[in-house]
Amino acid sequence: MWLSMAANASAPAQRILLVTGMLGAGKSTALRELEDLGWESIDNFPIRLLDRMVGGDAVAGSLAIGFDCRTRGFVPAEIIEQVKHWVEEDENLTISTLFLDCAGHELERRFNETRRRHFLAGDLPVSSGISAERELLSPLRRWANVLIDTTDFSTNDLKQTIRDQFSQTAPAEMTVTVSSFGFARGKPPTADLVFDMRYLANPHWEEGLREQTGLDEGVGEFIESNPIFASSFSKIRALLLELLPQYAEQGKTYVNIAFGCTGGRHRSVYTAEKMAQVLREGGFSPTVLHRNLGSRAEDLVEGSQHP
Repeated sequence: MWLSMAANASAPAQRILLVTGMLGAGKSTALRELEDLGWESIDNFPIRLLDRMVGGDAVAGSLAIGFDCRTRGFVPAEIIEQVKHWVEEDENLTISTLFLDCAGHELERRFNETRRRHFLAGDLPVSSGISAERELLSPLRRWANVLIDTTDFSTNDLKQTIRDQFSQTAPAEMTVTVSSFGFARGKPPTADLVFDMRYLANPHWEEGLREQTGLDEGVGEFIESNPIFASSFSKIRALLLELLPQYAEQGKTYVNIAFGCTGGRHRSVYTAEKMAQVLREGGFSPTVLHRNLGSRAEDLVEGSQHP
């Protein structure tokens, strides 16, 4: 539950999530996942400078701030009082706290596995540092809005829990890109899904179509005249409409769907444009990119008169 909700719609709202907890419990992983969900993330920001990030002239938006016992100026009771003051003073400010906890025996195992020294242990065993830290953080643990115990979690478990807890309040939607490219000029390295359209007859070898592209009506009619195009396109469409919501549910921020042909000017371009329109009708807002559309139509690139 958020501590305050913006009441003045005319003023820019600011939403802050304070992320803290036991060292080794997964704060860095949580912050990275929140960043993937669209939050701006800052870790170990000095407490004395925190008021510059909150309210007033601070930038509106969603900000996740990580801090722990290593953070300069870390005094839990003072942090709690300061947050209460900010919320009372600014009705457009929303602040919540996420506390990441973990059982002592598992924290010891993690520290020993990574051969790290506990910040509060000094020359004493890791267990002593963990006990001191737990006592220090107890006010924040009791006060936190969201508590996640990572004792039995893998890294993926924690990522999924963060997505489950915060994806509905994430400020950014998944970005979908539909692109075309030519295999002769190399595959796009960032593509998540690649579809090879070279099973279709190549318009490059049709009289009057070589200098045209997949954006031209004649090329589109030629591609559509192949009976295999309609059935294969339908299957790809069904696959994408099934997969994209699953990617979004898993917290994926960017999905790049790439269609390739030999030169990247005809078959891939037409299919990418047609698929982008289908995705728009399905509720997505894809960006369309044609990597090789400006390339010259060359026999050397297209090869022989076969796909």
